[in-house]
Amino acid sequence: MPSPEWSIERGVGETRAALVDNGRIVQARILRDGVIPAGTVLAARLKSIGRNAVAVADSREYLLPKGAPGVTEGARFNIEVTREALGGAEPWKRPLARQSEEAPRPATALKGREVRDRELDEAGWPDLAEEARSGIIQFPGGELRISLTAAMTLIDVDGLLPPAELAVAGARAAAEAILRHGIGGSIGIDLPTVEGKAIRQAAAAEVDAVLPQPFERTAVNGFGFLQIVRPRNHASLFELAADRAPFEARALLRCAASEIGAIRLAAHPAVITVLEANPGWIEQLSRQVGGAVTLRSEPSLAMSAGHAERA
Repeated sequence: MPSPEWSIERGVGETRAALVDNGRIVQARILRDGVIPAGTVLAARLKSIGRNAVAVADSREYLLPKGAPGVTEGARFNIEVTREALGGAEPWKRPLARQSEEAPRPATALKGREVRDRELDEAGWPDLAEEARSGIIQFPGGELRISLTAAMTLIDVDGLLPPAELAVAGARAAAEAILRHGIGGSIGIDLPTVEGKAIRQAAAAEVDAVLPQPFERTAVNGFGFLQIVRPRNHASLFELAADRAPFEARALLRCAASEIGAIRLAAHPAVITVLEANPGWIEQLSRQVGGAVTLRSEPSLAMSAGHAERA
């Protein structure tokens, strides 16, 4: 049976990518325009040295957790981006990088089949986006609630199944959500408290069966808590959705791209502010729809209720 391939949808302000298996999205990424992806090698200047070493490349600051041995302050050298700018709930966190001996180059592009006409909708992209907005994911017999904190992403498992069944099913659903939404870094899963080591081991085994390496995890403790640590080189969909106005602005552009002719985008004032700050997006959308694109601020609209109307 052939392996699933990435479907790539290039839009205004972002590129959306989904790994679809049996008609369902099992992994997804949103690559924001203007954000330097992990894996890019850049020419940089060392701004400061020591434990909080900082490099500057193309007017952006990058933290160097491992420093820059042998490089003097102010000197030129190359860096590789190891974590892109997260934005969202953690705008103060600068992107991370490490010293590199490679020549400047772009990151390896995600390979896949380019799709149009909102083909991703058939695989569930709107539902995926709503999960990211709400932090709520349903699974048979239960529900996940995902919360972002400064320390970790927390996943609470609840439901109507018997505790032992819910712990095992919830662990699998949580692992699938981690993979589908690209959650990295420190992750805590709060499962139902169950009696017996065998059930706790079975729940942990579900995580191992779903998540690809590399990752580390603890055992499920007596209180039903399991911690996972995965590489974090980009923002998860939940983190992107936490930066609500830009997230909804790009989602509105995606919906409007299917229109033909002159249109007006009506949206919450915060969304309109984002669009006004990115005139290149409006120009690109105008070329795509074949007509002028204007904006209308409507305070009564919910942040996610923006829409296109005939101008």
